[in-house]
Amino acid sequence: MATLNPESRVLIVMTGGTICMKSSPEGLVPARGFLQAGMAPRPSFNDGSKLDPLPVMTDASTKEYFPSLRTPPSTYSNHIRYTLYEFPKLLDSSSISSAGWGQIATTIQNNYSLYDGFVILHGTDSLAYTSSALSFMCAHLGKPIILTGSQASIFALQSDAVDNLLGSLIIAGTFMIPEVCLFFHHNLYRGNRATKISASAFDAFASPNYPPLAKVSAMGAEVNWNLISRPRAIAKFEVQTNLDTAHVACLRIFPGIKPEMIDGVLRLEGLRGLILETFGAGNAPEGEDGSLTAVIRSAVQRGVVVVNVSQCQSGFVSPLYAPATALGKAGVVFGHDLTTEAALTKLSYLLALPDLEYNEITTQMQLSIRGEMTEVLSTQFTHPATDVPVITERQQAFTALGHAIANGDVDAVVQLLTGDPYGLLDAKDYADNTALHLAAVAPDVRVLEELLNRGASVHVRNRASNTPLFLAEQVGATEHVRLLRESGAHFHVEETERLRGDT
Repeated sequence: MATLNPESRVLIVMTGGTICMKSSPEGLVPARGFLQAGMAPRPSFNDGSKLDPLPVMTDASTKEYFPSLRTPPSTYSNHIRYTLYEFPKLLDSSSISSAGWGQIATTIQNNYSLYDGFVILHGTDSLAYTSSALSFMCAHLGKPIILTGSQASIFALQSDAVDNLLGSLIIAGTFMIPEVCLFFHHNLYRGNRATKISASAFDAFASPNYPPLAKVSAMGAEVNWNLISRPRAIAKFEVQTNLDTAHVACLRIFPGIKPEMIDGVLRLEGLRGLILETFGAGNAPEGEDGSLTAVIRSAVQRGVVVVNVSQCQSGFVSPLYAPATALGKAGVVFGHDLTTEAALTKLSYLLALPDLEYNEITTQMQLSIRGEMTEVLSTQFTHPATDVPVITERQQAFTALGHAIANGDVDAVVQLLTGDPYGLLDAKDYADNTALHLAAVAPDVRVLEELLNRGASVHVRNRASNTPLFLAEQVGATEHVRLLRESGAHFHVEETERLRGDT
């Protein structure tokens, strides 16, 4: 049954960090009971409703129920109901490891079907590393995962915690952005594009080589849908938890560095990969008689993957100058515009994949697999400005797409979506049906398959709170249901409750 103020569900996972800390005689210490102490007393987080607890899978087989709160109606006229799960042992941001990343990813996996989105509270020191790591660990992601933290505790008089947490919560519960993101100081960044730029400023993170996915202002959140990366395969959400960070090192080149220093790192027992932070566009000293380059070439020949990233925050690593060309001839991989955090976690991810050969790893390091880098050879298209209001043209284009879907005209669907400047996969009709909702009850399953292969979200609900899977099930479209389930679709919690009530 439709409601005036539909409700989405978000799981907040508290791993630790400054955001949840309180003062003590020993200094700042993590505060337990964050939901009740830090969020419940604030009207922006709590509309005062008496709500039942929400289920949380604390491991793969254990379901517990935690108190829940609900926000007042947002700018988008929906409530966000949420609960908070605190890790039994809170993680120190400065000492987090791949085991901690695995714990976060597994928690999301265990609760994936229960919630519309996830917010991860995390310390800021290694926040960019964690957001990058999770982006590679989470494959075929169809729901938003937003990491955030704060420079000051939520209990401090002057703090950025409320804005960061509330912004993350609203975006996670409102927009089906299928990415691992980092939200800080009114900006939503792609998680593997962000880096920390300040130890004290509230504007502590930046995304030097990629624009923000969304910005929050007094008018609400403005999402740049054309920047959103989508899973483009018919497959279910899955995670890989065993990143091989133990055998990857990172080394920063400096003037006067000795080849013996680099050789010492490259000969560490078990080393499989090195992130080399070089000057400018990828330059490094060759050493006397090319000795430094020779050290690197020897390591490459031993099977060590060496990736060249720039010490500069913005720009590309490329063979523009002779020193960079020399590194390329030695077998060093150009990291293009990868951040150091993304390069290290991506390489750790690839090294952990079973049966991936050296050449495959070096190839994948130069290709974008989660939107983490700009591929130099990819063609960029821009559309000229027009005097006709974009919203009118978008409505016209979506109407045409709806007719093509209803008629089973696959060719027309392909034509309308190729080079689409309007974001038609995210457009909605008067009942908030997306193109995938329409295709779920359309006659030709090939249209549904085309939309799924282009990254249409299977988790978006219409105004009646129905998913495409629910609609397909209701009309008995067996092949549509099968294809949607293969893409990771599942009934929303509210749909499951409705179906139980009908039986």
